[in-house]
Amino acid sequence: MAPHTTASETALAGLREDLAGTVYVPGDPGYDEARAVHNGMIDRRPAVIAQCAGPADVSNAILFGRETGLPIAVRGGGHSVAGASVVDGGLVVDLRRMHAVVVDPEHMTVRVEGGATMSHLDRATQPFGLATTGGRVSTTGVGGFVLGGGSGWLERKFGLASDNLLAAELITAEGRHVVAGPEENPELFWALHGGGGNFGVATSLTLRLHELPHMSFALLLFPPRSGPAVLRAYRDLGARAPDEIGGGVIYFPAPPEPFVPAHLVGQLVCGALVTCAGPVARVRGAAEPLLALRPVVEVVSDVPYADLQCMLDDPPGLRNYWSAEYLSGLPDEAVDVFAARGERVPEGTATQHVLFLMGGAVAAGPSGYPQPWRTAPWVVHPFATWEDPADDGRVVQWVHDVRTAMRPWTTDAVYLNFIGEEGERRVVAGFGEENLPRLAAVKAAFDPDNVFRLNHNVRPAA
Repeated sequence: MAPHTTASETALAGLREDLAGTVYVPGDPGYDEARAVHNGMIDRRPAVIAQCAGPADVSNAILFGRETGLPIAVRGGGHSVAGASVVDGGLVVDLRRMHAVVVDPEHMTVRVEGGATMSHLDRATQPFGLATTGGRVSTTGVGGFVLGGGSGWLERKFGLASDNLLAAELITAEGRHVVAGPEENPELFWALHGGGGNFGVATSLTLRLHELPHMSFALLLFPPRSGPAVLRAYRDLGARAPDEIGGGVIYFPAPPEPFVPAHLVGQLVCGALVTCAGPVARVRGAAEPLLALRPVVEVVSDVPYADLQCMLDDPPGLRNYWSAEYLSGLPDEAVDVFAARGERVPEGTATQHVLFLMGGAVAAGPSGYPQPWRTAPWVVHPFATWEDPADDGRVVQWVHDVRTAMRPWTTDAVYLNFIGEEGERRVVAGFGEENLPRLAAVKAAFDPDNVFRLNHNVRPAA
């Protein structure tokens, strides 16, 4: 007599048959590798991982999840530091095999599949001398980055990544394929400019490209005690900088790079990074006030944009905890508080204490999208990474202390891609309270049952 087959086993057999990609369940060879995520703090065991090979697989996987009642997490190509891309006892719809990039240099556009990283995108567009705003590291996933708004080195010149979104293809909670653009499903298209993965699984995005014949940067390292002077000089530089100039100030342990003297490696430094969507002479001119402060390390160079994107990559598997505060200004008192917190970066970790320059095309761009943070001139981004679980408490507390210390100058609005699970109030701050009813209406139209809820969630309107 044949053994009894449960409904879930039948459904799983059907999923394996339907998918061109690969299905993993606990105990399968490759399962542990498939469930591992960038953040070493996240250790979850999904019931099923569906590594999709194309949109039809995504549709079949979603329908399987709904039929079996499994909670559904969606995994793009990048970090998902908060762990939203993997769920205990649920289904992971994994897009990482879907990373094709098709460049159309004639029309200055690029079509990117939902599982691609910035490296896939930037390496494909660079031979044409073209680029679009990407994340500040090469391992960022394009899909989540763009749909969350998309803040990066080129934003002051070319706008946020979402400002360059021309069209998106999604699979809905009902397994349907939909296209969103200015003319087709325009309300959904609006919601995708900052609303994240609430409305469906993005299987491809079409983005506007820009000519970028030159990229350059200046990286200047100073002892931490010079931080207040460096920050003031950078603040004044930022106030008058043309849009092609970007970057920020970063407290971090000096890396073991050839340009760093051996005695500085691993020591806390205050770094000033000036990026330029132009030739090296222009970035050197912009950085003159910083160069006058006599850095202990000075690197000023042309660089291919895709290589610049790799400069701050952090390796997978470290423990990560990030947050952010968007500032209304940077008076001297805020400078001093930021510098004081920078000097307290947790020792023995790879943590970075970052101040990014915004403005330019970000602030001047479209004001109607659910991105209330885009008008802030500065953002503080405590970016904690470390190895030892015993350090969890002190490192996470340092991030909280940074946020508390900067509170007098914050706007309350926040870019949700920079934070993890910080409560409902922060989600509202990320979308803007005035935008929530409209977002909820779009959610009700495309995901009325809130299937895609493992995210900074928008609940569907009743």
